[in-house]
Amino acid sequence: MAASSFMAFQVNCSVQRSSDLLSSDHFKPNLSSAVKPFGKDWQQSPLRVDFADVIKNACVNILDTFVNLVFQFEDQPLLPPQRNFGPVGELGRAINISDNIEGQIPEDFPEGVYIRNGSNPLFGGLKSTKSVFGRSSHAWIEGEGMLHAVYFNKDSDGMWAVRYNNRYVETETYKLEKQRNKPSFLPAIEGNSLAILSAHLLNMLRFGKANKLFSNTNILEHGGRFYSIAENYLPQEVDIFTLETLGDWNVNGGWNRPFTSHPKRAPETAELVTVGVDAVKPFMELGVISADGNELVHKADLNLDRCPLCHEIGVTQRYNVIMDFPTTIDINRLIRGGTLIKYNKGGYARIGVMPRYGDASSVRWFYVEPNSALHILNCFEDGHEVVVWSCRSLESIIPGPDYGLHKYEWFSERLKPIRSSDGSVATSTEEETSFFSRVYEWRLNMKTGEVKERNLTGTEYSMDFPMINGNFTGLKNKFGYTQVADLPASSTSGMPKFGGLAKLYFDEPVAAVSSKEKPSEDTIKVKYHRFGENIFCSGAAFVPKENGIEEDDGWIITFVHDESTDISQVHIVDTRSFCGEPVAKITLPSRVPYGFHGAFFSQTPSGSSFEACESETKQARHEPAT
Repeated sequence: MAASSFMAFQVNCSVQRSSDLLSSDHFKPNLSSAVKPFGKDWQQSPLRVDFADVIKNACVNILDTFVNLVFQFEDQPLLPPQRNFGPVGELGRAINISDNIEGQIPEDFPEGVYIRNGSNPLFGGLKSTKSVFGRSSHAWIEGEGMLHAVYFNKDSDGMWAVRYNNRYVETETYKLEKQRNKPSFLPAIEGNSLAILSAHLLNMLRFGKANKLFSNTNILEHGGRFYSIAENYLPQEVDIFTLETLGDWNVNGGWNRPFTSHPKRAPETAELVTVGVDAVKPFMELGVISADGNELVHKADLNLDRCPLCHEIGVTQRYNVIMDFPTTIDINRLIRGGTLIKYNKGGYARIGVMPRYGDASSVRWFYVEPNSALHILNCFEDGHEVVVWSCRSLESIIPGPDYGLHKYEWFSERLKPIRSSDGSVATSTEEETSFFSRVYEWRLNMKTGEVKERNLTGTEYSMDFPMINGNFTGLKNKFGYTQVADLPASSTSGMPKFGGLAKLYFDEPVAAVSSKEKPSEDTIKVKYHRFGENIFCSGAAFVPKENGIEEDDGWIITFVHDESTDISQVHIVDTRSFCGEPVAKITLPSRVPYGFHGAFFSQTPSGSSFEACESETKQARHEPAT
């Protein structure tokens, strides 16, 4: 199963620049001319009226009335196996969970914050609408972002103080709907072509944006600041200790377009490399941001002739690695009656290798077999070759089926394990196993132009959401980690679920047994960590040991949910004892829905927030506070 499927790739395919047309500033020159004959009498009137705002508000009210009359909002149903994809409420404060630890947090585990982003739709869940224009619905990857944070600090006695909190990422559109206290934006990704087009138009006229800003996919640090991200808009700066949203990050005005959910920090320079896609030209631009995050030092239009749904970018010591694969966003296709986002099985796929500060003319393109690869595990240079490791499937699970197909059945069939006579998962039926995701390698020869590609993992387990020791980003690494899909549970729920973790040994090949029916395929050694029946994870992240000697010195930390007990926990797994029990299981005070990407930041709060936590922890232990 393509765990790429679980990704939250929200794309605001509107032309945001046109939102300025609704600004009252555009009305003011003409209105000023219209009232000019009234001269000083109008200007001196005690009842000054801003006619532009009056007209604008009247227009919005008329449009709201039209929407209320014509469109009917409906809740998208959640089946019982999908319950933990449903939203939860905000806690409102950090809660001490230091007494809820089974096992022991290692003494050398770093102090810091583990945060995971994910979808948490307002007003009870994702919505659909029906109207005279047809039906439209939110895609499963949509929904307002919510940050779930676990804080690890040692008190003055060296005891672990652990707290948990959650909070919405308060984007501009989140605040707008909260103020209205009802669903207001029309779903604008899935549905009948006419319904989607009308949703885009009406959202733009009413709110200046064609779709909601879902900052729900990832969390990153750069230049000492922290950001929530999704593809559809600018990153949102957040305070990781209060989880307060501080506003848009546009690199001091240098970046004015969407931002990939997975930018990469360049080796040696620590610059941040990003891309942004849009449904109108320029379809993709690349940017390089200074190490302190204050300046956009390079920007280039890649001159693509389509808009690929590019979720990630890769870096090596000298190059940027660009994925141009056949899952595309196409407004013209939508106008012609097709879908806005679609995987084109007959489309081309290529990988671009570009010098760090290059332009479109300097990109070396390598055509590869068509596929869907949303997540890059790592890229590096090996002699004349640029090596790209990714999680690859034969079809994209984003956004979902063409309108008219039953969504649950479509997902369920493609997430179903197909067993062969020897008990392994058969991959011969491409349509039925199209979401099965394997770790994959491309070797791109910069001297000859040759491409070599192969699967690195077998057909026993589908895996995605890869991670590595971040100190090796852009460099040759020996180890990698992924979440492992539970295909039977995923098929039953019609939504992707991950029942384990995998540790990849890239320097340890394993020769497969060959037969007439099953050709030999060299793969790499893999170890597995399984959570148990009906227990699934999300947001797994690698935590390096501060004084670690080996690349794999560290832990995997992840949120897990036990569907049998409806209890959520955080598990810490020692990567050197990967198949064993977690070294610590921390029970959380409330359910944590399945989400997308997580990260661990070695940061500690100072001042009153930590002192309050220490006091609360000692009170719970019946000790005097210091």
